[in-house]
Amino acid sequence: MAKELVKNDFADVTFGRKSVRLYDETYKISHEEMLEMIQEATTAPSSVNMQPWRFVVVESEEAKAKLKPLIRFNTKQNDTSSAMVLIFGDLQCYELGEEIYNQAVAEGKMPEEVRDQQLASIIPYYKSFTKAQMNDVVKVDSSLAAMQFMLTARAHGYETNPICGFEADALAETFGLDKERYVPVIILSVGKAKESGYTSVRLPAEKITEFK
Repeated sequence: MAKELVKNDFADVTFGRKSVRLYDETYKISHEEMLEMIQEATTAPSSVNMQPWRFVVVESEEAKAKLKPLIRFNTKQNDTSSAMVLIFGDLQCYELGEEIYNQAVAEGKMPEEVRDQQLASIIPYYKSFTKAQMNDVVKVDSSLAAMQFMLTARAHGYETNPICGFEADALAETFGLDKERYVPVIILSVGKAKESGYTSVRLPAEKITEFK
């Protein structure tokens, strides 16, 4: 019975999701709830727990006006959503490695000697990556957090729409970030749906899966 309940909860959050591009423009999400959703999204896994995702919540009229020319074909979401959540990958995420692992020790989730061993190997290893290699790492990890945010938002009663069509070269600098350090990964519109949205088809698992 418990297994069935978990399955049904998952289905409600995932399979019922529709592509929504028009939101109730009068609805505002509080900062407290937005931070709660982001915190829940960051329970997503990341390589050696470096958590490279960084979030910029664009919610004011002024900030949305700056974003609008950078998203071209997705202005409806920008105009009506409660917020546009910009997700970046931090190419120097390892700079927070010590803080992350110290927290793990403080919370009793990792012995001190394991922390020291891990940091001694992980930090130099990450620093040895080329920019292209690091770019791949942070984009994969940040995409996991993005998907987690979409599921979390739906559990909170909101709809989201993932947007990849934007001016990547200008996004970071437009919102005060170092474009050499922060790689734009995806933009998520979020808010209360004003339309029913539409569903899309998926290829059957049998067609895209091989068992060896």
